This record gives sequence, C-alpha cells and structure tokens, in this order.
Amino acid sequence: MSNELENKLLSVLERFSAWLSVFGETSYDYQSYYAAPLGGAAKGLYYRRPVLGTLAVAPMVLSEAFFPSGRRFFSPKLRFPIADAHYAMGFAFLHRATGEERYYERAVHYAQVLAETRSPGFARYGWGYPFNWVTGGGTVPAHTPLITSTPYAYEAFDFLYQTDGDEKWLDVMQSIAEHACRDIRDFPTSPSASSCGYSPLEEVGGVVNASAYRAFLLTSASVTLRNEEYWKIAERNLNYVLDAQNEDGSWYYSTDGQRNFVDHFHTCFVLKALAKIEEMTGHGRCGAALERGVRFYAAGLFDPQGRPRPFFRAPRLTVYRQELYDYAECINLCVLLRKRFPVLDTRMGVALQDLFSRWQKADGSFRSRKLMLGWDNVPMHRWGQSQIFRSLCFLLHGVKSSAGE
Repeated sequence: MSNELENKLLSVLERFSAWLSVFGETSYDYQSYYAAPLGGAAKGLYYRRPVLGTLAVAPMVLSEAFFPSGRRFFSPKLRFPIADAHYAMGFAFLHRATGEERYYERAVHYAQVLAETRSPGFARYGWGYPFNWVTGGGTVPAHTPLITSTPYAYEAFDFLYQTDGDEKWLDVMQSIAEHACRDIRDFPTSPSASSCGYSPLEEVGGVVNASAYRAFLLTSASVTLRNEEYWKIAERNLNYVLDAQNEDGSWYYSTDGQRNFVDHFHTCFVLKALAKIEEMTGHGRCGAALERGVRFYAAGLFDPQGRPRPFFRAPRLTVYRQELYDYAECINLCVLLRKRFPVLDTRMGVALQDLFSRWQKADGSFRSRKLMLGWDNVPMHRWGQSQIFRSLCFLLHGVKSSAGE
C-alpha cells in the first residue's frame, strides 16, 4: 500500500510541478474582489452599514458563487509571500523524499524570493498581504507583517537551513524571531497568559490562531536559536490558546465574543501549533488539549461521507460546499499526528481518495472550491494551491521515511 501511495503522490506532484512552471508565480485570490479600491470600499461599507453594504458586495458574492473567473475584472494577479513559503517548504520536502537536486534548487528560489519581498518599512523580517485588507476593525495596509503569515516564512528558512546548513538562512530566522518578539504586542488575559496582536499595528488581541502561530514560532526559535526569552513569551501565548479551548474541544476564531465561528482550517492551525510545541518542549497541557481537540475535529468538521467540510459553526451564509484549503490542512494535521490518532488516518484516507478523484485537473492544478453549483476552477496560490502542494510533499516525505524505518 505504501508503494502504491508513494507512486500516486509522485505522479500527482510531478504534474502539479510542471503546471506551476508554466502557470507562473502570481495568481488571483479569493480576496481579489476586495483588493481593489471599489471592492474594498464595498466591503468596508458592509462592516459599517450591513444593509447597504450587503447590496454593495452582492455583485461580488454572486460572481464568486456563479462566475468565479470574474475575479480578473476586480484585481490583477499578485504574488503572495505565504504561497512562496509553502512552495519553498514543499520543494524542500520533495528534495528530501527523492534526492533530486532540481527540487532543492526550486526551494532555494522561493526562499530567495521571500527574502527579497519582505515587508518594507520594518527593521526586521516579516510578511503580510500584497493588498489592503479590509476587516471589521479597519483596513490593514498592504505589506503589513502578519503573525499568521510570517511563521510560514520562518519554517521555510528553517527547512532550508536543516537541508544545507547555510548560515544566511539562520540570519533571516533570527530577524524573524526578533520581529515576532519585539514588534508584535502582547495583551494579558490572566496572570500566566497573553493573547497577541495580529500585526504590529494591532491595539487589541483575541484571535486564537494568531497566538498559536506566535507561540509556535517563538518556541521553535527558542530551541534553534537558544533564546530563553522567546520561550517565556511563547508560553504565555500558548497558555492563552489552551485556556481558550471550549468544553467540546473546539476553539472559536476569537475570544472577543463576536467572531465565535468554528471552521476547518483555523482549527487545524491551532492543533498543528500545539502538536509542534508539544514535540519540541513536552509541555504538559498540550497532550490533553490535543486529545479533546482531535476528538472534536474528527467528529465535527467532516461531512457524512467523511470529507472535510468548511464550518462547524459558520459566521455567515457561504457560497461553497468544500474548500481545497481544508483538504490541505487536513492532510498536514493528519501527517503531523500520524500513528497517534487512528481516526485521523481514516479521515486522511477519505480526503486523499476524494482529492485524487475529483480535485486535480487535467493540467495538474487543483480546483479551488466545490460551489453550491459546479466548481471554482480559478487557481489561487494563496488559497489552496501552495498549501495542497506542501501537504502532499509532506505526506510523501512521511511515507518514504516510514518505508525506510
């Protein structure tokens, strides 16, 4: 069975890699509708005056539901650092799994691009979105470093450092760690816990996955760079995440009392961070949180057929049934916790079978979303393509490692 899966993964990944070479490194995004001034103004109106705002965003919502390729009329293709980081990690895993130098070279390429495209105007390395991001709390200017994007770059440079030992990657990791430590603010929630800001501009905390990301990044940096201060900050963010877990094992997106939805990939983000931190530190509370979290995840975030579903508790009406991003994070989490939770092996098996049979297109790319009617076939690097590539490369590396053992 492992040989069959290995061969299938190699075939899928080779087709995708060939597509990526032809398609290029920029793409549209699900936020393309709102990245331009007109769409951004409509979205801002939606948050300020919901009734009028609903009318303003309706054409974009309808386009998303019935004419996804209409994105091209709202914003040009963009380069997304979070996608570059995922591609760097994916090709690094592919190099480790196959030993082929061409994959190492592509990993280095994406890492070099990351280093060149960090957020301008900040002393330390960080990355955000290449568009003005309109949120309920205001507009985050383009290229503002985000703690939900920057950790992926840190991991990418870490992977390259582990692969070739080049000190230049370590220097970038040091700068990223300092950014996460110095530029992101903490907001105490108890004597032993703090949430953190989403960006250096934030004056409030409360987003659970943001604190989980920062806790992971600073924990990893405390180990690799041997800095105890990083761990002290990370542990407070970790305690906040652990304290925020609900009785049923889930996490709301935020503890602000307003954004209390529960979705698939943000749940995966939190569980992955806990699993990595536990592996690095042996932290006593992570194990119990993972047990409860995985129990909820496996029961609540899959449909009756066992396929990943976007929401357990949705924030609003959605125009799609399934999301490529959810499949990617499902695979990432299942590989990370392989052999520990048998139910995750089952969940991943169904996800892979469905992914292989319905989601990869003839050109090698993947469908982005299963809509209420039909598919969203627009390839979006940030919204699924890079994540699914990284997850399948991670799985291939795990399969090869298990075969070696």
